[in-house]
Amino acid sequence: MASHSNYTTAPVSEFLLICFPNYQSWQHWLSLPLSLLFLLAMGANATLLLTIRLEASLHEPMYYLLSLLSLLDMVLCLTVIPKVLAIFWFDLRSIGFFSCFLQMFIMNSFLTMESCTFMVMAYDRYVAICKPLHYPFIITNQFVARAIIFVVARNALASLPVPILSARLRYCAENIIKNCLCTNLSVSKLSCDDITFNRLYQFVAGWTLLGSDLILIILSYSFILKAVLRIKAEGAATKALSTCGSHFILILFFSTVLLVLVITNLARERIPPDVPILLNILHHLIPPALNPIVYGVRTKEIRQGIQKLLRRL
Repeated sequence: MASHSNYTTAPVSEFLLICFPNYQSWQHWLSLPLSLLFLLAMGANATLLLTIRLEASLHEPMYYLLSLLSLLDMVLCLTVIPKVLAIFWFDLRSIGFFSCFLQMFIMNSFLTMESCTFMVMAYDRYVAICKPLHYPFIITNQFVARAIIFVVARNALASLPVPILSARLRYCAENIIKNCLCTNLSVSKLSCDDITFNRLYQFVAGWTLLGSDLILIILSYSFILKAVLRIKAEGAATKALSTCGSHFILILFFSTVLLVLVITNLARERIPPDVPILLNILHHLIPPALNPIVYGVRTKEIRQGIQKLLRRL
């Protein structure tokens, strides 16, 4: 039996990411659609941000919140996908100790920041439909600034203990992570310490943050639906619902992908381990690629702004 001194003589300074341990032969084929989705996500979000920045008519609170969502999507993509593609193309599996936990922090905090941004956007739609006369006085630029500070501060502070708890664990000799990403579970399971509190904190914090956001989103849309059903004017209900249709589609997609990911992780014993790994990658890639496209297609003002931007180029 190894002694305590044996655990501490050779501390782990880096980890090796082994993507899809059972199907490594088709990683190169998978890299093509992933790289195309990555380029689509970065290009679409950059175009949306530039359009909102240059088009004066889009300098409104709703579009500022959409800009925040695009920024979060781009950071998540840049944190995850380039490293995955480097593993697929160049077999660069090693990741430094600090880099691994930094990636873990960004993934945990930015995921909950996105959820919180959806919640603020749902409140924006609630005020726009249920209290239209008060909208200019409630949803102001000052409100958006405070909301952004709240989104960043709440989720960054609540997520910070996750990588800290993992980094404080003793990593004896094993440094092979059977994942493409430095997720908390994949990394902490390599430790020779008890990780019960680590897992418990992430579970409680994650579901508290995501759960509270989801409850408030559901409440907002229940009030919106109730208000819309009271509208008697012909076509007014359809017009009111269309103003929040894009937002609702994004929330539904975000929640569905997250739910599928959770279910596959819970049923890990019945599902090949490579499936949750692939879903985790796609969860950091597909929503960022689709979010600006959905808004661009369904929002007339954004379509016109993009057309003006293309004419300038």
